[in-house]
Parts: sequence; C-alpha cells; structure tokens
Amino acid sequence: MTERPKKVTSARVVRTGRPTPHLVRLVLGGDELAGLPVGEFTDHYIKIIFPVPGVAYPEPMDLAAIRRDLPSAQWPRLRAYTVRAFDPLAGELTVDVVHHGDEGLAGPWAAALRPGDPVHFVGPGGAYAPGPDADWHLLVGDESALPAIAAALERLPAGAPATVLVEISGPAEEQRLLSPGAVDLTWLHRGDRPVGEALVAAVRALDFPPGDVHAFVHGEATFVKELRRLLRVERNIPRERLSISGYWRRGMDDEGWRASKPDWNRQVEAEDIAAVPA
Repeated sequence: MTERPKKVTSARVVRTGRPTPHLVRLVLGGDELAGLPVGEFTDHYIKIIFPVPGVAYPEPMDLAAIRRDLPSAQWPRLRAYTVRAFDPLAGELTVDVVHHGDEGLAGPWAAALRPGDPVHFVGPGGAYAPGPDADWHLLVGDESALPAIAAALERLPAGAPATVLVEISGPAEEQRLLSPGAVDLTWLHRGDRPVGEALVAAVRALDFPPGDVHAFVHGEATFVKELRRLLRVERNIPRERLSISGYWRRGMDDEGWRASKPDWNRQVEAEDIAAVPA
C-alpha cells in the first residue's frame, strides 16, 4: 500500500448531493488539488481532518507541529474515506460519506457542509486496481466499500467478467453503477441482520467460475475475517490476488480500530496459516 506523506491539502466544498437517502456526496475543489496523485488505484483514500472545536491551529495546518506543540486532547481527529472520483481537468475530488442522522462524527459534519466551506485532508493512499490479466473479478463489500467498488467497475477492461456483491441497508440505498465489463451485480438488503451476514452467505453459495480470479473484499472487520478464511484457505486464492481488509469494526470508533488493526491483522494471518493443511 502506498500513502502520500502527511502533507495537509486544503480544499473547499464546491457542491454536495444526495445520491441515496443515507449518503452525502461531497465535491471538493481548490488550487491545492492540482497534481493530486490520484489515478493509479481504484481504492484511493484520503484522511479528512476534523479539528477539535475551540482549538486554534497553525495556518497552514501542520499535523506534525500540532502533535509536537499541543496536548493530545487537542489533536484533530482523522477519518479515512475512499475517493469516489477525481477530475484533474476540473480540479474536483468526489467523496461519499454515509450519514445516519446524528450518529458519528463525519456523517453529521458532511450533511451540514455548504459550498465554500473548508475541508482539510492528508493523502491520498491506495493499493488496489482490478488486474487486467484476471480471468474474472470478485468484488464484495458493505456501504463503506461501495465507492471503491464503483471506481473499480469503471476501470474494468471491456467485457471483463465480474461478480459483484454489495450489502446495503435496503432498496433505497441502491445506486446505478456503470462499467465496461460484463458485470453480474447483486444488491443484498441487510434489514435487521448483522452487517455482513448476507455477504458471507452469498459468497459461500457462489459458484466460482474457472480461471484466475482477482478479488476485492472490504468492509466491517468481522465479516471480512470470515471471508478471508473462506477465500484464502477454502478457495485457495493466492494472497497476491486478494485485496481484503477491514475498513471498520463494530463497537469501535475509528481511532480504536486503527490502533488495534495491526494486531488484528497479525492474528488473522496466523489463523490462516494454521488452517492450511500440512
């Protein structure tokens, strides 16, 4: 995975939209977006900076200086969001933010933004793009992975077969996804079930075509862990043909998940190795 150094980019809201009832689409612009290194990957992400109310920060914003000079309680919080699209000619960066009323930090913030409001972020990072040499593609995720899945579908080679499974809360959250590939898309409506339960069942029931698969599986960490075992151990997909990671974890805020994720990854990897027959 590559990630741009922690230089802060300053942008402003150009416009906002509501593709679905629980999604806020932010279109950002500004001179500092010129030359932003977005395009190599389809899971490019930025980390949006959320200042602590009432705290004065240096201008231009410098995270290293803030962490050096201010107590940790005054450090701004960061939240990672996938880049849905980037138009270098217009200088516009599009990010989708899930909004569930007053819950959480980013959703209410995104819903309240208006054109001209400032937005600061670091990045981009990224690691995945659909391999042009794959016989078929598998893309699986919940709402948090939908921007990356949508971007990957747009990048597929013409006619490339792709099986896509996306879990969302209900029918109103479906979006129109475009692709030059031969896409078999299934929307799974969660309803009252735990996040990822429908995805795990759907992948287990999937009739895998022959040939080399390139897979992208991202979302809530609990179901990602189960699908990692299924794909790596049961289906024997090589690690280099599988992009899989927990974007978030139930019961944890973003800071807690990021702090615990390295240990979680090591544990999952050890369990996978132990599960492989001798």
